[in-house]
Amino acid sequence: MTPMQIKPYENEDPDLVIDLITSIQIQEFGVATSAEKQTDLSDIPGYYQQGIGNFWLASVGDDLAGTIAIKDVGNGIAALRKMFVKKNYRGKQMGVAAALMATLLEWSGDVGVREIYLGTVDVYHAAHRFYEKNGFVEVPREQVPLSVPLMDVDVKFYCYRF
Repeated sequence: MTPMQIKPYENEDPDLVIDLITSIQIQEFGVATSAEKQTDLSDIPGYYQQGIGNFWLASVGDDLAGTIAIKDVGNGIAALRKMFVKKNYRGKQMGVAAALMATLLEWSGDVGVREIYLGTVDVYHAAHRFYEKNGFVEVPREQVPLSVPLMDVDVKFYCYRF
């Protein structure tokens, strides 16, 4: 099997990232969004790789298998964003999602993040279980700081505390 590699985003073609994310959101799960509604993806370094933020890519060989990002929103608080794994790389045996999450949590702990928040849509049931297995706790929308960017389709919210 081809080894998996996780590395920070660095001058990769943003269209590859946009295609991976929007194809999962729109074609696979029918989420009402578009690339145009996600302007953060057209400037990954400017949006994510600031302060204590970062954006990682998981690759298997030459194939982009998944993404995950952390957005610095100030005061030791961050937002987990853009966690997507291609269908054929999902599951415990592939380990892509687990490796992406471990990378993000290790980085976050090292740079002093105290809390990570995320919003997600109702149809990502496997993702909800995955977040919960990784120590995220569901919280009401009112507990998510206003500085945390959310999508208008988000209906479930989680928090991870260090």
